[in-house]
Amino acid sequence: MKNVLFVCSQNRLRSPTAEQVFSTRRDIEVASAGTNHDADTPLTHDLVAWADIIFVMEKAHRTKLQKKFKTSLKKARIICLDIPDDYEFMDLELISLLKARVSRYLG
Repeated sequence: MKNVLFVCSQNRLRSPTAEQVFSTRRDIEVASAGTNHDADTPLTHDLVAWADIIFVMEKAHRTKLQKKFKTSLKKARIICLDIPDDYEFMDLELISLLKARVSRYLG
């Protein structure tokens, strides 16, 4: 079973949507977090170390992740989904984008 982490800035809209959308799959464990210090669930070294695959929503998230959590990034593959902060939580267009872009990597 793979551990999949979804990351955005605040962990309020994009990454929690992704977590909820993919939480029903039996072949992966999912979690979500935000790169900002005031995120609903802030990103931690433990979460980064737990993940096999980390999906970031924007390139800026990858940069923050690589700088701040370099020591914990031993095994995780980081994939940027290029999804801007233009969507509400569980927005149907966001769900469609997530399914299309994430499924390439998870099957």
